[in-house]
Amino acid sequence: MSASIEIAGVSKVYDGGVRAVDAVAMDIRQGEFFSLLGPSGCGKTTTLRMIAGFEMPSSGAIRVDGADITHVPAHKRDMGMVFQNYALFPHRTVAENVAFGLRMRGLDKATIAAKVKAALAMVELSGLEDRRPAQLSGGQQQRVALARAIVIAPRVLLCDEPLGALDKKLRQQMQFELKQLQKKLGLTLVFVTHDQEEALAMSDRIAVMNGGRVEQVGTPTEIYNQPTTRFVADFIGDTNIFRGERVGPSLDVGKSLILALPPAETEGTGVLSVALRPEKIRLSPRTDATITAGSSTHGIVENTNFLGGAVLYRITLEGGHRVLVQQPNAGTSRLFVPGDGVTLDWTPADLVVLKD
Repeated sequence: MSASIEIAGVSKVYDGGVRAVDAVAMDIRQGEFFSLLGPSGCGKTTTLRMIAGFEMPSSGAIRVDGADITHVPAHKRDMGMVFQNYALFPHRTVAENVAFGLRMRGLDKATIAAKVKAALAMVELSGLEDRRPAQLSGGQQQRVALARAIVIAPRVLLCDEPLGALDKKLRQQMQFELKQLQKKLGLTLVFVTHDQEEALAMSDRIAVMNGGRVEQVGTPTEIYNQPTTRFVADFIGDTNIFRGERVGPSLDVGKSLILALPPAETEGTGVLSVALRPEKIRLSPRTDATITAGSSTHGIVENTNFLGGAVLYRITLEGGHRVLVQQPNAGTSRLFVPGDGVTLDWTPADLVVLKD
C-alpha cells in the first residue's frame, strides 16, 4: 500500500544561518504523482532529502500516514529512492544492483531471485541480468535504478531529477513509462525537477518552490492557467506580465496601453500585476478597422521563431511594449515575418491577476 505524506512547517537551516527550506507545508496524497518544481537552489532537493531521511529538519515535522517519522533513520522509512546519477554499483551486475536492498533486508536467495526477475521484467530489462552498468545505455541504467527502488515494494518512491541526464526523446519516453509504472503499482511518488514541461506532463499535482518556500500547489492545469504569483507565472512556460495602475475596470500600464480587467476584477484601486499567456492572443494582418479598447491593439512583428507545431512571435506594440504571441502552425497559413503590421486581440477573462 502507498502512503500519504504530511510536511508540516518544515525548515532546514545549515551552519552559518543559510536557510535552504523555510517553513514548507504541504500534503501529498496516497497514490499521487507529486512534483517539487523550481530553479536550482530553491530547496526542492533538500525537501526531498528530508522526506527520505538523509537530512534532518531544523524545525517542523514529517508524517507518513499520520505517524511522525521526522527523526526516523532513512533505512527504516520504507521508501525507495532514484538518484539523478543513478548511483549504481559499477562492479556489480544488473541483477546484483537490483538485489541490493533485498539482501540488506535478509531475504533468502530464492525470494531475492524471484523479486529481481519480476522487477526487471516490469522495467523491460529481462535478459540483461548479467551485464554491468558500463555496458548499458543511459536509459537502461535509469531503468536499473528504478527497478532497484521498486523491488523492495516501498510505500513511497522518491525521485531526484532521475531523467535529467537523458536526451530529449528518451526523456519523453521515460516520462510516459515512469508515470505508467507509478499508476500500475499505486505508488506515492515524489518527483524533483527543474523542468517545467516535465512537471506539467507527469504530475497529478505540483508544488512550485522559490527561495526555500512554496509559492503555489496545484494541478498542472491550475498552475499553468491560474498562477497566483508573478514568480509562478514567469517560471511556468512563456507569459506576458503587465504591471500598472487600476483605473475602474481597466489597468493602465503606461505607454498608451490600457487593458480591460477580467469581470471579477473590475473594482478597486492601486497597483496591480496581470499575466497573459502568449497562446491566448490572436494575430491577424493589420487593417484600418477600429480596435476594441482594452482587448485589442496594433503592433509590428520583431522576431519569428518557428517551433514546429507552433510559431512564437515577439511583437512591439505601438506604445513600445514587447509581447510574446504563440500561434498554432496550421501548415497552410502564411507566417508573419519581421516588419509585418499586425492586430492583436485577446479576451479580458484570459488575464490572470497576480500577487506581488
